[in-house]
Amino acid sequence: MTHCFTYGSLMCEDIFTAVTGLTLSPLPAQLAGYTRHPVIGTDYPGIQPAEGKSVPGMLYLDVPHDGLARLDQFEGDEYLRERVQVRLSDGRIESAWVYVFHPDQRERLAAGDWDFEHFIAEGKARFLQRHPPAPL
Repeated sequence: MTHCFTYGSLMCEDIFTAVTGLTLSPLPAQLAGYTRHPVIGTDYPGIQPAEGKSVPGMLYLDVPHDGLARLDQFEGDEYLRERVQVRLSDGRIESAWVYVFHPDQRERLAAGDWDFEHFIAEGKARFLQRHPPAPL
């Protein structure tokens, strides 16, 4: 088992559960050294390295390997899974996997920060229509 840091649609527990088949309660966390941007033409974000910046998100603890395999399939070729260190709200540092937007596709990242609250209010329903959960 391993941990997984999420910073976009997968911060929503219902989407995470639909994708992985797992019911886990995430913890708020921060990923230093990255920025989060909207992916042009979609409702989800991508992250890229950026010194001095950080990305808020949620950390899912103890994700089994079959859950990671489902996440790999969900994220597809747009993302690379990388090992990072994240900081929890209590100051603890945990090692986790994160999906970084593929460097070959960075021109698809828009300027500015992706807005999670806007996603919940306006993008989540569209996202679920375009990306129905994979069968478990």
